[in-house]
Amino acid sequence: MKLDHIRNFSIIAHIDHGKSTLADRLIQMTDTVTEREMREQLLDSMELEREKGVTIKASAVRMIYRRNGEEYEINLIDTPGHVDFSYEVHRALQACEGAVLVVDASQGIQAQTMAHLFAALEQNLTIVPVINKIDLPAAMPDDVAQEIEDLLGVPAEDIPRLSAKAGLNVEQVLEKVVDEVPPPKGDPDGPIRALVFDCRYDSYRGVIAYVRVVDGIIKGTPQLYAMSSGVTIDPLEIGVLVPVMLSVASLGAGQVGYIATGLKSVKDLDVGDTITLAAQPAREKLPGYQAMKPMVFAGLYPTNPEDYNDLRDALEKLQLNDAALSYEPETSQALGFGFRLGFLGLFHMEIIQERLEREYDMDIIFTAPSVEYRVLKTDGILITIDSPAALPDPTLIAHVEEPWCELRIFTPAEFIGPVMDLITKRRGELKTQNWLDTKRVEIVSLIPLAEIIVDFYNELKARTKGYASMDYALDQYRPSDMVKLDILVNHQPVDALSVIVHRDDAFYKGQRLVSKMKDIIPRQMFEVPIQAAVGNKVISRANVKAMRKDVLSKCYGGDITRKRKLLEKQKAGKRRMKMVGSVEIPQEAFMSVLRLDEE
Repeated sequence: MKLDHIRNFSIIAHIDHGKSTLADRLIQMTDTVTEREMREQLLDSMELEREKGVTIKASAVRMIYRRNGEEYEINLIDTPGHVDFSYEVHRALQACEGAVLVVDASQGIQAQTMAHLFAALEQNLTIVPVINKIDLPAAMPDDVAQEIEDLLGVPAEDIPRLSAKAGLNVEQVLEKVVDEVPPPKGDPDGPIRALVFDCRYDSYRGVIAYVRVVDGIIKGTPQLYAMSSGVTIDPLEIGVLVPVMLSVASLGAGQVGYIATGLKSVKDLDVGDTITLAAQPAREKLPGYQAMKPMVFAGLYPTNPEDYNDLRDALEKLQLNDAALSYEPETSQALGFGFRLGFLGLFHMEIIQERLEREYDMDIIFTAPSVEYRVLKTDGILITIDSPAALPDPTLIAHVEEPWCELRIFTPAEFIGPVMDLITKRRGELKTQNWLDTKRVEIVSLIPLAEIIVDFYNELKARTKGYASMDYALDQYRPSDMVKLDILVNHQPVDALSVIVHRDDAFYKGQRLVSKMKDIIPRQMFEVPIQAAVGNKVISRANVKAMRKDVLSKCYGGDITRKRKLLEKQKAGKRRMKMVGSVEIPQEAFMSVLRLDEE
């Protein structure tokens, strides 16, 4: 296929604005799959994606579009809309020349619409705006078209208005892509250079690399070379995604496809690597990707300590498929050997947990999530910590700095009060308030990251009846009065239950956590005290009552001293048991830290 007949584009939008449905209609319209193979959300191949109704992984598909007797090869990459998977969007955009920006006719421009749009403009992509869901009763296509014109300068009357669900005006999108998205630049005769934009592991074919060929032509299965990792590849096959894998004889400049590398170790190839010909390597590798910086950290431990090695192998394979996941080994007195994982957000953490349980059949425990703090010690050394266990002794700390974010919330005007209240309750500060029109407002504020990672999004949706949307980006570190809240069970600190909180919230959170733990920890033969402490000061306590055997059942009368003697004997036995007894802490206890604010 000639370069000027190839188009590579992504579909970007806010969550639930109809990206995957539009992709379905485009695939149907170009007869890429047969009617028998067609199903809803075809590109959402993961069981988890179909269940939750969100795209988690960017997916590629090659379509052939025929117009005026000419054939165009159109490579489409469907991207996620959720804020936690924005790194997938950035990677997909780097393999494209254009982006179709989908806006919901009933909701208009939302927070993630803006975030993905800015990401596409940073890559100098051609933006093709379209308005979807015009068949909804609440649709306002004219108002939304005017919003897009004000934002991008595209005349409102030139913006296609469609219903992806009903298949209305969808062909206009393909026409716009062919006419407006530029063909890829590249040298078909130059040395081979292919950018790896995604990877996955296949137990039969090893590491499968999804690539965008920038220069040259890969013919057959020549010996290839990964320029960053320095690994030689003997490929088993090359092919295109339609969206299933289809083996082809060659992949040329500008095309998107896959290489079944046959590599058995997941460490041999990274996303962002450049693949070239081993016999005639290219001089310069492609720019690749910026490493994503995790925002949220949590401990991960196998329920059965013998599964540690299996868990490490599962994480290696997951990291190949999910470049934003980072992990390193750590140990806990309560839970043994495990890993410290870094995520982009709490939804990302939830998806990783579910994938480990479903795809790798792991039985695991996650500890409470934390963010990355900077600690200035009294000796002048600045250290970075992402686990409460790593916080130095209070006497060695000069001050603790916590990360603050710039938070953008788009909301209908009638919910300004509840949104402002939510921000101030979470220690946030209002920065600006911009009216988008008479009905919608953008609220920009600064807020600690720790306050929005757990359940801020859920509460925002609840307070605004689901109409608000949000996007956040790391802004700066600020000194804060942060303390470590320890939980002691039977006078023993449980390191996996420790959390770092603001001093003003320590009493309230300690009280709530102790009350919750009291209900979760099962009763023993002896009384179990549960305490919350900051440093050496206990700020809250609750007791799990002992199970009591009725030792007086056989005393049906007689002297009171006989009863007292039996009770004293039982009391002494329980005291002895308490000294040697250990308390089993169930998994729900570790998750209770997460659910503190849900009631």
